[in-house]
Amino acid sequence: MELTSRDRAILRQVHRHRFLRSSHLVSLLGGSRQHVLRRLQLLFHHGYLERPRAQLDHFHQGGGSRSLVYGLGNKGSAILKRELGLPFHKVKWGAPNRDTGRLYLEHTLLIADVMVSLELACRQAGDVKLLTGDELPLPETAMCHREPFRWRVNVTNRLKCGVIPDQVFALEHSGGRRQFYFLEADRATMPVVRQNLAQSSFYRKLLAYEATWTQNIHRSRLGFNRFRVLTVTSSPERVRTMLEACQQLERGQGLFLFTDGDSLLAHPELLIAPWQNGKGEPESLDQRHG
Repeated sequence: MELTSRDRAILRQVHRHRFLRSSHLVSLLGGSRQHVLRRLQLLFHHGYLERPRAQLDHFHQGGGSRSLVYGLGNKGSAILKRELGLPFHKVKWGAPNRDTGRLYLEHTLLIADVMVSLELACRQAGDVKLLTGDELPLPETAMCHREPFRWRVNVTNRLKCGVIPDQVFALEHSGGRRQFYFLEADRATMPVVRQNLAQSSFYRKLLAYEATWTQNIHRSRLGFNRFRVLTVTSSPERVRTMLEACQQLERGQGLFLFTDGDSLLAHPELLIAPWQNGKGEPESLDQRHG
């Protein structure tokens, strides 16, 4: 098989998001849908891409009408390491992609749903550019860490928590002004609030991001002047529960924006789609005129 420039674009996009549906790739690459689907089949059968086994039951339950999901295969990872110079630990490939569990796959696809839709919205807007974590210029304080977007904060005097955003990105406007965001994709697999902070809960995540802000970790480690935390969750009812938890914070309510995935992705213009801030007030990501 001779790789084309479009094949390489497919491999780069799959690496960027870890897993993508064929429908994501058709939207990102443009052109003929049938041509993209044919190249995906070839890349899979020649070992450049993998199809996670965890998707198969859902695919057959949908009568074969669902979009297939792809991750990098062994040959795809080798191409990216050779041509892009990516470190080994940054390429997720082969058997780990094929054997990924269903819950992790669905979580990763929710992140991809949001990020792909956001990229397409920025292209349509024309004057806003999406910069993902690998594209952000970071200070040396971040680059000296193998995982710059992973840190620990003191939530209380006795409790220290790790923070690992599901995605880190910026929206860059004309003139170079950037808005920085941490994305949390919530599929309602953990309680919003628990009595004991030692146990995982979404409220503990809120506290950890509040501590990140109050302890200036975003400035000292990442060089971000400001940031917002976007949470995309499973239903309007869970949004309301999260808002109630957010309003228990002492100072950090203004950091957070919430929405449910169906409402966000159904909006025809994602940049002006409504979110709810920590006070339950509507906001959008469109601050081009702010």
